[in-house]
Amino acid sequence: MRAGPGATAMFVGVFAVLWGCDPNREENAVADAAGEPSPAAPSAATPVALTLADIRARGEIVVLSRNAPTTWYEERDEVAGPEFELISSFAGFLGVGARIESLQGIAQILDAVRANEGDLAAAGLTRTDTREQQYIFGPDYQTIQQQVVCRRGGAAPQEPKDLIGLNVAVIAASSYVETLERWQAELPDLQWVEVAEAGTEQLLEAVWLREYDCALADSNIVAVNRRYLPELNVAFPASDEESLAWVVAPESAALLPALDEWFIEAGNSGLLAEIQERYYGHLPQFDYVDVNVFRRRIDERLPELIQHFESAAETAGLDWTILAAMAYQESHWDPLARSPANARGIMMLTRSAAAEVGVKDRHDPEQSIHGGAEYLRRILDRIPESVTGDERLWFALVAYNVGYGHLLDARALAERLKRDPDRWTDIKDTLPLLSREKYYKDLKHGYARGSEPVRYVDRVRDFRDMLEQFGEQVAIK
Repeated sequence: MRAGPGATAMFVGVFAVLWGCDPNREENAVADAAGEPSPAAPSAATPVALTLADIRARGEIVVLSRNAPTTWYEERDEVAGPEFELISSFAGFLGVGARIESLQGIAQILDAVRANEGDLAAAGLTRTDTREQQYIFGPDYQTIQQQVVCRRGGAAPQEPKDLIGLNVAVIAASSYVETLERWQAELPDLQWVEVAEAGTEQLLEAVWLREYDCALADSNIVAVNRRYLPELNVAFPASDEESLAWVVAPESAALLPALDEWFIEAGNSGLLAEIQERYYGHLPQFDYVDVNVFRRRIDERLPELIQHFESAAETAGLDWTILAAMAYQESHWDPLARSPANARGIMMLTRSAAAEVGVKDRHDPEQSIHGGAEYLRRILDRIPESVTGDERLWFALVAYNVGYGHLLDARALAERLKRDPDRWTDIKDTLPLLSREKYYKDLKHGYARGSEPVRYVDRVRDFRDMLEQFGEQVAIK
């Protein structure tokens, strides 16, 4: 197996991820440094079908993908992304490592997988009738919908015929092209531009920059990018619900039974739901006004506060973006903010919480931020060790918002309902039940507005994501 021109190679191991900018030149050196087997030299011989034993003997699967928020990306010096997590888990199921070859676009990826330049393609590929005649698809793992996206204040089509005469763009060789071709059969005057050397994310940005009037994109990609490009507007749905699936190379078709088995296991274990929750579950119903206000306040208010967020985060062993996101959700970074329950300040500390962490003046930004960070750290330290990873933080945010006692009640109720008290997806479903007498009457801490902490966690996660994007505008000293 070898990557196509311009690919970026990434090696996925159980404990480490390494990648090189020029895999054809540096791939073996990176693999050797990681303790992984070096890929075999390219062969000019006609490819022969591999068995599962052949792939395991090789020690890795080669996966073709693209670098994007809905596939894989680097975050805080680590690799993340929904496709990355699925790939890593499947490789572990096989007992091998995984090497991700990152290509430029859908056309390159589909050409490469058909040419056996990887074992499979995992790049948010939509299963379509046309593609099923040309490619080998694995099981479905996510449902999306195609959407027509334009810029607010510009073109405002309401149905396919309204696109006639507009400058419409789509990714070449994508499922969007198939959609437009179906429309064109009834609307001969419908025209569009196909862009080969770009991803859907870049095309959405081009619409935002007014280089095109509209584009077609999958709903999950739109949801992620509208937070950063809030002027984008979903004009109308372009399809019914469709499924994403991996494409398997002809040479590696022996992977299909293992793929079927693993996806069933991943569904039954809750892994697929967890990954969906991790990357998409916190995305709120889009609010154009909220996002624009947030962007303005990053410019207007954050520069005066960021040194306090950084200092408090370092002291408490936290990420400053989490503290800043919490503070924005709590007070919109207003040091004089006050709640009906008399919580005050940027971190909206109650009187008792402020006393616990030694805050004398809740309206003082530095005291409030350091106090809020210390209070969150104390909650985190109380979260049971059975709760792991990022979920520890989501649990702590619940307790910060609604109280540790109600978090304990939600965990107890989850156990009673035969759900996992250590899993955020289960606690997220359980918390709203705390407002229903049927459930809260037998719980130690009684009634709580359980939907509120769920929204709180979602909003904090969303603000943190946007901070990491928009925060680059802020001069951090």
